[in-house]
Amino acid sequence: MGRGIVIEPFDLKRVNPNSYNLSLSNELLVYKDKVLDMKTPCETEKIIIPAEGFVLTPGKLYLARTAEYTKTDKYVPMLEGRSSVGRLGIFIHATAGFGDIGFAGYWTLEISCVQPVRIYAGVEICQIYYHTIHGDYDLYDHKGKYQNNTGIQPSLLHKEFKN
Repeated sequence: MGRGIVIEPFDLKRVNPNSYNLSLSNELLVYKDKVLDMKTPCETEKIIIPAEGFVLTPGKLYLARTAEYTKTDKYVPMLEGRSSVGRLGIFIHATAGFGDIGFAGYWTLEISCVQPVRIYAGVEICQIYYHTIHGDYDLYDHKGKYQNNTGIQPSLLHKEFKN
């Protein structure tokens, strides 16, 4: 964007007064196991969202990603669901709306819903906004477990148990 923020692809029509709308890619991941174990990699299954949409089921976690790649070395990125999406009972992130300064990649979304709802690839599903930072800071670097991702990222928490 020319001011320390990269959003690719960028569409001027998605700029809001305080944020930018990001869209949903055409893929979802769901965990295969009924019980997930933090200490082990959890197996996932890929779902491609068809043109006619895909119906989300309550009580199930869907991992998705934004269609846009973002990067900034100057600001703290934050992600929130759009109010129009929230009013359909769709939650876009469980707890991971806070980004690290220096993060570069696609945002993984932790989607759930309160009643069945049909979603579509390409819909503007969430918004990103940025906070300024003052003083010295360290960047989230290339060694970060989610840095420079190219797809949906399931939990990599199990890596923290092997230290």
